Amino acid sequence: MPASKIIPIPLQQLGETRFQEIYKHQNYSAALVTLLALSDFAYKVLSTHPQWGDWLQENAQQRSHTPGQVFSAPLTEIDEKACFRELRLYRQKHWLHVAYLDLVCDNEIADSMRYVSQLSDALIDAANCWAYSEVSKVNGEPLDEQGTPMPMMILGMGKLGGFELNYSSDIDLIFTYPRMVSTQGGRRSVEAQVFYTKVAQKVIAALDQHTVDGRVFRVDMRLRPFGDSGPLVMSFVAMEDYYQEQGREWERCAMLKGRLIGPHSQHHDDFYQMLRPFVYRRYIDFSVIESLRKMKSLIAQEVRRKGLVDNIKLGAGGIREVEFVVQALQLIRGGREPKLQTQGLHAALIALTDLGVFSQTQYQQLWQDYALLRTVEQYLQIFNDEQTQQLPVDELGWSRLSYLLGVDSEHSCRVQIEAAMVRIREEFEHVIGFEPEQSAPVQTSYVLAWEHGDSETLSDVMSDPHQRQSWQTPLSHFKDRVSKKPIGKRGRDTLDKLMPQVLAQLQKVHASGEVFALVTNVLDKIMSRTAYLELLLENLGALQQLVRLCAHSRWIGEQIAHHPILLDDLIDPAALYKPLPLDAYASEIRQYFLRIDEEDLELQMEALRQFKQTQQLRIAAADATGVLELMKVSDHLTALAQAIVEQAVNLAWQQMVARFGCPQGTDIENKGFAVIAYGKAGGLELGYDSDLDLVFVHNHEGDAVTDGDKQISARQFYLKLAQRLMHLFNTRTTSGILYELDTRLRPEGASGLLAINIESFLHYQLTQAWTWEHQALTRARVIYGTEELATRFDEIRKQVLTQARDQEELVKDVVQMREKMREHLSRDSEMMFDLKQGFGGMTDIEFITQYLVLANARTYPELVTYSDNIRILEMAAQCGCISDEQAKQLIHAYCHYRGLYHVLSLRNQDKVIAKIELAEEINTVQQVWEAYLTPPN
Repeated sequence: MPASKIIPIPLQQLGETRFQEIYKHQNYSAALVTLLALSDFAYKVLSTHPQWGDWLQENAQQRSHTPGQVFSAPLTEIDEKACFRELRLYRQKHWLHVAYLDLVCDNEIADSMRYVSQLSDALIDAANCWAYSEVSKVNGEPLDEQGTPMPMMILGMGKLGGFELNYSSDIDLIFTYPRMVSTQGGRRSVEAQVFYTKVAQKVIAALDQHTVDGRVFRVDMRLRPFGDSGPLVMSFVAMEDYYQEQGREWERCAMLKGRLIGPHSQHHDDFYQMLRPFVYRRYIDFSVIESLRKMKSLIAQEVRRKGLVDNIKLGAGGIREVEFVVQALQLIRGGREPKLQTQGLHAALIALTDLGVFSQTQYQQLWQDYALLRTVEQYLQIFNDEQTQQLPVDELGWSRLSYLLGVDSEHSCRVQIEAAMVRIREEFEHVIGFEPEQSAPVQTSYVLAWEHGDSETLSDVMSDPHQRQSWQTPLSHFKDRVSKKPIGKRGRDTLDKLMPQVLAQLQKVHASGEVFALVTNVLDKIMSRTAYLELLLENLGALQQLVRLCAHSRWIGEQIAHHPILLDDLIDPAALYKPLPLDAYASEIRQYFLRIDEEDLELQMEALRQFKQTQQLRIAAADATGVLELMKVSDHLTALAQAIVEQAVNLAWQQMVARFGCPQGTDIENKGFAVIAYGKAGGLELGYDSDLDLVFVHNHEGDAVTDGDKQISARQFYLKLAQRLMHLFNTRTTSGILYELDTRLRPEGASGLLAINIESFLHYQLTQAWTWEHQALTRARVIYGTEELATRFDEIRKQVLTQARDQEELVKDVVQMREKMREHLSRDSEMMFDLKQGFGGMTDIEFITQYLVLANARTYPELVTYSDNIRILEMAAQCGCISDEQAKQLIHAYCHYRGLYHVLSLRNQDKVIAKIELAEEINTVQQVWEAYLTPPN
């Protein structure tokens, strides 16, 4: 420990107190006192293993940066319990060693990163060898052409791949194997895919599973081909096909760091040779620049979304930006310059300097600044073995960091760190070549109108006096609100530059005072977050889209005001007005979740909501501007909801399995669980604010149990799974609720089981269900579940709906239920018509459709083919249950009503309209109602 560093007295006292607690009868050790003062993690480990204190202080250990043997016995003698324990104790002991070297011995960060990476390699390779040995005991081994066993190959990604792993990092892995062969020499031969999948599962469990000794690493497999939905392990050929046909730009960037872990073999060379053409183009690849610019925007967006402050990794000028600079230049030039084909950042920096891309001075400064931030990150994580890049929030943290950096205060720390981040930011902007979009000059009138708060100064650019007058009130109110908000000098200066631009854009669309107020309402919400004001100032296109959308739709304006992160989606108009293809929502949400920590429930819940809001904005933007027609809008909103349900089920499943294990005979692909959608979701007719009517079913008997350490019955498991889903959807976070989930259509309503066996569902429908429940079943369909369960539900639905019915009783039940609803819900008046609940409205058409199915499905079972009103009415006409003319009239009225309903939703207006405007449609629906649903006298 250098003499120049004097540990502050409070830290010294903390260390001595801890030392006395652990080593009461041993000689004083200044080194251990310093370690205990600086690291809560070290304190916890040494409290449990005090003998490691002497081991740390041995001269050999202070010089040794080489991983030792992980296991104490041959692999064949190590069972799962012993394997898990030895891996975890090795991790604790050697990470304690790293903490000692870094905090006490001032180890250089480059050496520390490499040592942590080498230790991690040793642990991963040991887990892989053990897992391979275990599986081969039963299944034999896969052999290559020479008869040599082929181990599973593990690709370390990210910082692990570059030998730059930080102290408390999770690890990103991809599993692969050389050839598709069958195993030999075991009791039961299996295909290579089956063999390596078993090995992979054991490796993940060995490293990631929590035991009494903790765990080794958080293992993240989401960078593999197809992400979470892809196979756990793939052959070389399958991986090559994937990257050639479907590999994306971000995957090229990720693969720059890919490094195979374990002893080198010919298979390593084959793998790198296979992957090289995907990562490195043979020409200077300037086509990557646009993708890199978008990735740059995503970094800034991530910071805004998470509200990050004092983050030395993701913030402007942070660690991520150095990595981005180097990776960008590797992608552009690496195909022509083999020196750049390296996983390590430092080696790539040196190569870029040798090639003249950086001067010697630039290289030294960039590496020095990067090394400082990585050193700070290392210290922050060693304090308590936590994966964090946030600067301290308490006095103890700042005291530790100041001491380790050799400065005397938090302020001095900040000055040193911020200076490095400013220099990194400058280099980042220079390399990417991205300049903010320059705001167009505006006429003086707009500047004066904002400065003086007087819309009359706009007379030379706005000839309509009524429009000027309509602007005055929202302008005055907004200026008044601004004057009362503590937004700081930077925020106020940005707003003063932005507002003339806002006024100019409002005038371009001839905005009313109402639209003016809507736009300023958005600005109200972001005023204290200068990053968003700057986004609008620097991206004129985003400002134009904000004004345009507010002019088209009040609902969109209020959504953006409630969720300002949506402003990021205004930057690219080409994407904004082009919703995803209907079949792409599921894959898009899986990709979206690749960057979400699978153990951070709060972040997962926010991500679900943010994904919904972003995609709904794109659908609404296309709807409001006429890009999407009505039926397609509902199709998109329904497809979005289905994708979110699927993702939520997968998240809830992972959380339940982590606690209780899987019900017997299930896995991530075959959960034995299905989600049935009723109502608008079942009928493919969702609107922007629709709730979801869902019923949960499973196919397990009551005596089945889970296979985890904490076993529960399958019935309990599925109940808890459904409860977790309800929590994911209905909990109000900072981004609101996901969807309002309504499960009252399940058997026995609110008093029934939240998840029910599908055969019990059938029994209830046949013996206890009311007519209105069968009406609801006409609009039900499976939106998540295995093909087996979906097929079984379709069989049940058909069996229930095609029952023989007493026609008089059916008419009576349907009419009574409708009258009860109308009495409680309709807002009809003498002059105004309730689009949904009024007599002759949408619900009446839905009841007519449901009646036609229940009354005729026994004779015409094809009536149960579809769950949406339009196709049911078309089928009813084909079967002669209703005339062609009546069907066309009902379909016309229903589509017209839904179109008006969508428009009023986008305007955030009541769904009532003057009766005179819809007299023809209302009269038609009432006539059809009376023709089919007039109870007999």
